[in-house]
Amino acid sequence: MEKEDARKQSREVLQERRKQVIRLHRKGVGVMQIVEQTGLSWSGVNAALRLFEQGGAAALKPHARGKKPGSGRSLTPEQERAIRMTIIDKRPEQIKMEFALWSRPAVRELIERDLGLKLSVRSVGDYLARWGFTPQKPIKKAYEQRPEAVKAWLEDEYPAIEARAKREGAEIHWGDETALVNTDVRGRSYAPTGQTPVTRAVGGTRQKLSMIATVTNQGKTRWMIIDEAFNADKLIEFMQALIKDAQGKKIFLILDNLRVHHSKPVKEWAALHKEDIELFYLPSYSPTDRRFNRMRPSIAPRKRHQAG
Repeated sequence: MEKEDARKQSREVLQERRKQVIRLHRKGVGVMQIVEQTGLSWSGVNAALRLFEQGGAAALKPHARGKKPGSGRSLTPEQERAIRMTIIDKRPEQIKMEFALWSRPAVRELIERDLGLKLSVRSVGDYLARWGFTPQKPIKKAYEQRPEAVKAWLEDEYPAIEARAKREGAEIHWGDETALVNTDVRGRSYAPTGQTPVTRAVGGTRQKLSMIATVTNQGKTRWMIIDEAFNADKLIEFMQALIKDAQGKKIFLILDNLRVHHSKPVKEWAALHKEDIELFYLPSYSPTDRRFNRMRPSIAPRKRHQAG
């Protein structure tokens, strides 16, 4: 009988072969004869006898092969939970990403941006499968919001900010960031079978930039184009330029709850420059580019907009 590699056998088959080894051994059959009758190698037969001697019949059951579940993963359980909750609670556009919907490339970019880890698209797909995510056609739904929190902020917190700005001669700026691309960022497109749909890119080359901008209640705007990922250093660079442009006037900068806005470097820098600039934050799920740009005219003085 041809000797089989135990590593290529299923756990159930290997366990039955080991039981056969013990039965033959109890009948007084020699090791080499057991090798011939079971098809196991000499080392495999001896391993079965040794296991039985040490732990009885229960020890004959093979252990699970390969890595233990969860071993070798790039993300810690805490990181997995954080990314999973971000995908559940928010859409890419709510956290300043260029993607309209969650996809493997979108999640890959989220992990790289928030955790500094570069994973393959396939690895991201494996994580999504473990988390129970499947690609589905989205339904249309109104933009997620918390009206009661927005109303409370407008009625209670913003008037205090506005009053302080008036007393201190400060200028209120509403800040936001966005991605700029020169190509169609939509996902799938339907076409007849065998005919691949085509989108036209400007100049045939995809360009991606980021922009951070502010607008005042009087309509003055300030912006900065970033030829790389937006991060704390870029936000600090922009705030430095705002202070310089203000020519001695203090700035009250209102931001949404993007993680980088609350980052430690940004808060430490702001604390050192509190005489020149002060940061305020909107309620959760209240991005300035959607909701507060529509609300701002109702709370801003009715003056002619001045292009900045």
